[in-house]
Amino acid sequence: MENGFRNPSETTGKVITCKAAITWGPGEPFVIEEVRVDPPQKMEVRIKILFTSICHTDLSAWQGENEAQRAYPRILGHEASGIVESVGEGVMDIKKGDHVVPIFNGECGDCLYCKCEKTNMCERAGVNPFMTVMVNDGKSRFSCKEGKPIFHFLNTSTFSEYTVVESACVVKIDPDASLKTMTLLSCGVSTGVGAAWNIANVKAGSTVAIFGLGAVGLAVAEGARARGATKIIGVDINPNKFIKGRAMGITDTINPRDFEKPVHECIREMTGGGVDYSFECAGISEVLREAFLSTHEGWGLTVILGIHTSPKMLPLHPMELFTGRVIIASVFGGFKGKTQLPNFAKECMQGVVNLEDFITHELPFEKINEAFQLLIDGISVRCMLHL
Repeated sequence: MENGFRNPSETTGKVITCKAAITWGPGEPFVIEEVRVDPPQKMEVRIKILFTSICHTDLSAWQGENEAQRAYPRILGHEASGIVESVGEGVMDIKKGDHVVPIFNGECGDCLYCKCEKTNMCERAGVNPFMTVMVNDGKSRFSCKEGKPIFHFLNTSTFSEYTVVESACVVKIDPDASLKTMTLLSCGVSTGVGAAWNIANVKAGSTVAIFGLGAVGLAVAEGARARGATKIIGVDINPNKFIKGRAMGITDTINPRDFEKPVHECIREMTGGGVDYSFECAGISEVLREAFLSTHEGWGLTVILGIHTSPKMLPLHPMELFTGRVIIASVFGGFKGKTQLPNFAKECMQGVVNLEDFITHELPFEKINEAFQLLIDGISVRCMLHL
């Protein structure tokens, strides 16, 4: 053992037996079990996970909200950090011992999408909630002790002491960076800050409305604050989130339950016609419509960040777009993971974004069910699990 985990020279090319949190059915408690993790194959990386946190997407998948995406048994988790244990054939940019964060929306660097500056999609390793196996051979790298395969999740499966991911989904970070805080760049913080910076390109002196003050919404606030927005309105039905929100850039708060009129009317009155930018972080159609209508006619921009259950359609009439308002969606904050995330990590190390404020709870990995309950109860922003 070295630094609290197996010596890579003793495990390279071998199956590793370790602990993982397995979900066996929708809403069933996670079970910590021993699993077998196969060595990485061509263009794959095996990572020793040191920290993993819980995102609302994990909660939705665990609850099985989208029936078409259900697959069991499965190892969930997609926000984490760790150290590379070994790499497969052909991996040149990552080596054993590197400090890394896995990302659900990868960047192979070779496909048509990766070569296009207009998108952060990737044909080979882009986000795909239906994908449950590895690209190379259509098989899982996880199995129970009895040999039954365990499905992968969002290219990452970080609720395990060891995981295998596509090299396109592994981002090398500065070894001097805190792995605990860098964990947040795997999803929530990158998604929110990136939406403000890369997608909306929030300008100094502008006005912003954020619908839903979970980790992503708070990350949007951090991003907007860093860009110099003067009024950042936070909208949520949980008033307990306003205290944390004000500490992270929110200047004004609205609880829809406190008003008889629609939220967008309140925001228009507060801003003299509407905000310059709105961000929908709730995944609720009715909230999306309020976010859209809260922006100013002529130039208002709405960015969709919430995950919406199918088969609901956009709650807009095409003619409403003729007012000059624009609506767009964002994945992973528009960041191209491998080429752009390392620079964002450096900015976070320099204090441009305060990552520590997002971590409200820390628990040992074995208490993962308690961590999920904290999120369900609206108590935690991010609960960091220590493996």
